[in-house]
Amino acid sequence: MATYLKKAERTAQTDQQDVRQAVRGLLAEIEAGGEDAARAMAQRFDGWEGAPVLSRDDLDAAIALVPQQTRDDIRFARDNIQRFAEAQRDTIHDMEVEIIPGLLAGQRQIPVSAAGCYVPGGRYAHIASAMMTVTTAKVAGVGHVTACSPPRPDTGIPAEILYAMDACGADAILNMGGVQAVAAMAYGLFGLPKSDILVGPGNQFVAEAKRILFGAVGIDMVAGPTDLLVLADGQADPALVACDLVGQAEHGYNSPVWLVTDSADLAADVMARVPALIDALPQVNADNARAAWADYAEVVLCENREEMAQVSDRYAPEHLHVQCADLDWWLARLTAYGSLFLGEETTVAFGDKASGPNHVLPTSGAARYTGGLSVGKFYKTVTWQRSTRDAARPVAEATARISRLEGMEGHARTADIRLAKYFPDQAFDLGS
Repeated sequence: MATYLKKAERTAQTDQQDVRQAVRGLLAEIEAGGEDAARAMAQRFDGWEGAPVLSRDDLDAAIALVPQQTRDDIRFARDNIQRFAEAQRDTIHDMEVEIIPGLLAGQRQIPVSAAGCYVPGGRYAHIASAMMTVTTAKVAGVGHVTACSPPRPDTGIPAEILYAMDACGADAILNMGGVQAVAAMAYGLFGLPKSDILVGPGNQFVAEAKRILFGAVGIDMVAGPTDLLVLADGQADPALVACDLVGQAEHGYNSPVWLVTDSADLAADVMARVPALIDALPQVNADNARAAWADYAEVVLCENREEMAQVSDRYAPEHLHVQCADLDWWLARLTAYGSLFLGEETTVAFGDKASGPNHVLPTSGAARYTGGLSVGKFYKTVTWQRSTRDAARPVAEATARISRLEGMEGHARTADIRLAKYFPDQAFDLGS
């Protein structure tokens, strides 16, 4: 039976601030006031008074400031993300099947026309989020991609983020963050096309704005604080396990990290190492990690690997890192996670930044029912059908009778009229 050696005092789910009313008010204000309202919010929340949409000249000037090594690193990561997205795309096919002789049906994959990609700002410059969202949308064939990020009051969006957006193929860049950026992309302000789908991570206000707008536009998912679960057996390196946990906890004060193990010695070693690793971080990072470890982190001791897997599946973590023997067993056994990292040779940071699979992933247990951002999120899977008159006959007969059983006489008659036209000399039993 699983034993908690460290139990969280708080959880991301129970501690979320209710921002729904505030976000609803902001969205209503922008819907009513349009571009003027969005500009006013940009000034209020971002301290930005410049142009809402970045010009090509300003973009080129910013790109000129980016060092060559940074450009090379961004393009290396972009190329990996693009290769993985292209491989995903190749698994998604149009198809056609003859259901009964003469009745053909199929599906088509049609990319959305316009997408809005949110790139977080704030404490950290999320260069990788620009690459993950924009690259994947362009590989899917989205016609117009708008990328946005919170500008800094005097300098705008960091040059490195702008370079990443441009290198990945963004068609327009919006100098805006927060609810106002989400609304501008959804409503098609500042000469931008209305986004069919909004993607990318953000703070609780961005997440709530996406949730409220869902239905009017598509979204990738409603994301909460990022999380990590490490599965480690007695053979795992405690220094690596502790470093990985701390590396994820630096995201924010409410970013949960969990260690699940069958080794009491490993658990004790990891817990002893964590405080010093946190103290060695820069102050803001250390403050975040210290709060996350104190209030949200858990260490669970299990009897065997099957129990470890059961605990992991219950948590359904965003990131799941296995540092255990027999990696193939874990790959076949585990069923609930956003992205899986197998072995100590990989780590969540690799996936977050440069290895290829997308880092926009389900949080707060949502991995029970959905995966992360992929090429497929930008496709509409639509169906079609075509029939000969002979093939339509049994379908029409069944349709008429089922419709009458349901009380839907108008539906039944659309079948009746075709049978009468195609087979005028035949009688049919079409009653319920």
